[in-house]
Amino acid sequence: MSISTPGGPERRPTVVSTGKKPAAGRPASGAKPGAGKSTGTPRQTAGGKGPRKPIAPVKVSQGRSWGPIALFVAVGVLAASIIGYGAYAAFQGSKPWEKRAADIDGIVDFRAKDSKLVQGGQHQQGVVKYDITPPVAGAHNAAWQNCMGDVYDAPIASEHAVHSLEHGAVWITYRPDLPADQVAKLREKVQGKEKLMLSPYEGLDKAISLQAWGYQLKVDNADDGRIDEFIKTLRVNASVEGPNANCGQGITATGTTPRDLGNQMQTQ
Repeated sequence: MSISTPGGPERRPTVVSTGKKPAAGRPASGAKPGAGKSTGTPRQTAGGKGPRKPIAPVKVSQGRSWGPIALFVAVGVLAASIIGYGAYAAFQGSKPWEKRAADIDGIVDFRAKDSKLVQGGQHQQGVVKYDITPPVAGAHNAAWQNCMGDVYDAPIASEHAVHSLEHGAVWITYRPDLPADQVAKLREKVQGKEKLMLSPYEGLDKAISLQAWGYQLKVDNADDGRIDEFIKTLRVNASVEGPNANCGQGITATGTTPRDLGNQMQTQ
């Protein structure tokens, strides 16, 4: 049994437009819920060229870190300097001592100036007149001055000192008015070291004068690095009687007058 509505067949209601736009946020009349919302599909750019690619972030350069580089360079320079100095020292050490002596600035080589002067074994009693002061070679007393690192606080006889030079000693002399701190530095270089001796000397034209057999170097103060170079190069090497020439059992007295004890002592 069918039921029919009055007035004939069923009719759909007519939608009448009022001319008003739907309120913001509200769907238009008749729109399905959810219509107009994004479905998650990337939007196309104008012209339908496909989805827009994401923009990669721009990396801002912070600048190169110079700290480690500077440290690396400094270490490299230091290592190169050490290696270079070692090579230089090895080269210098391989040179004959005469050439190393010639390289000392200000040194005077009397061996080259007067070969007769530096002949050894010229023993002579009494006072000897020397043209070079302090003397570096020539005739001398048969007794040598003790040169086992002896420090003399008063002048010693040149005649004994020259004999010590012949044995390979280095004799360091200084003006009597040299300041005490300078004398102390010289004392430290000499005291207790074989083939070295120290004494004051009147009339020096410079503060300090160093003598080896046939060589002389004059400097202005005890801090001069050439003092150590002179000692290192010429001590023992300058001997004309060999490295085993005795520096002990010599004269230990001070005074400028030689003691004619040569006949009572071992002579070399």
